[in-house]
Amino acid sequence: MSHRPTPDPKSSLWGLIAYYLRFCRLQRKLTGDLLGEIIGCSKSTVSRLETGALQLDADQAHRLDRHWDTGGIFSFLVWYATLGHDPDWFRQYVDLEAKASVIKTWQVDLVPGLLQTPDYARTCLAAGNLKDVEGALEQRLSRQALLDQEDPPMLWFLLSQTLLELPCGGTETMKAQLAHIIDLSHRPNVGVRVVPKSVGAHPGLDGSFMLMTLTEPPMEVAYVEAPGGGRLASGTAEVAAYALRYDQIGQHALPETLSRNLIEQIMEAM
Repeated sequence: MSHRPTPDPKSSLWGLIAYYLRFCRLQRKLTGDLLGEIIGCSKSTVSRLETGALQLDADQAHRLDRHWDTGGIFSFLVWYATLGHDPDWFRQYVDLEAKASVIKTWQVDLVPGLLQTPDYARTCLAAGNLKDVEGALEQRLSRQALLDQEDPPMLWFLLSQTLLELPCGGTETMKAQLAHIIDLSHRPNVGVRVVPKSVGAHPGLDGSFMLMTLTEPPMEVAYVEAPGGGRLASGTAEVAAYALRYDQIGQHALPETLSRNLIEQIMEAM
């Protein structure tokens, strides 16, 4: 098993679940292999669950409760953790984003952070009434370093036409932002497609989300936006549902060349 420490159980409910899972395994003198047989996963997955790299899902929790006769405590903890806001979500999100080999983003209202220009990002952050806008701006722009690393991830963006028309920061700032998106879209590892307003209702109207694929450790994670923060989901069924929704939204998006043409038309109309 991994020698990495378990998360602080006081850091979040997910941290408590990881801590308690390891405590119960050691109390019963079980190896990672044996615990993996109980919840239907590999030893390496057990290790990631205990270090907080993965989150226990509802099915795994149910298996633990049934096998250990816990009275349902793991299922209750996972239920509350899924509903609640994890105060450590952003640190986890940034760490996963930096390690991802593939990042797929659907965005409804704002240009994704990885595509934002400094002026556009500053406008968005200032609108959120942050006390330290420049500090937040530096943090956001630093994440864009992955665009220029030696082996950058594949970045696929599905964007709503409405966010491209919202003049954040004024006309000149928005024109520069749209030109930046077009420039980045020509990179071999960046794909940008626009869902036009003309399609009407579609599966993406529920809100923005992101899918991240990691090769080491191998895992898929979904990040779902929410007011005041976000939520990370690593349960197989939930991630698969978001992957399906991403594909469904993509069916309504324009091809890359037509997407660039539409962005250019929006710029000219400003």
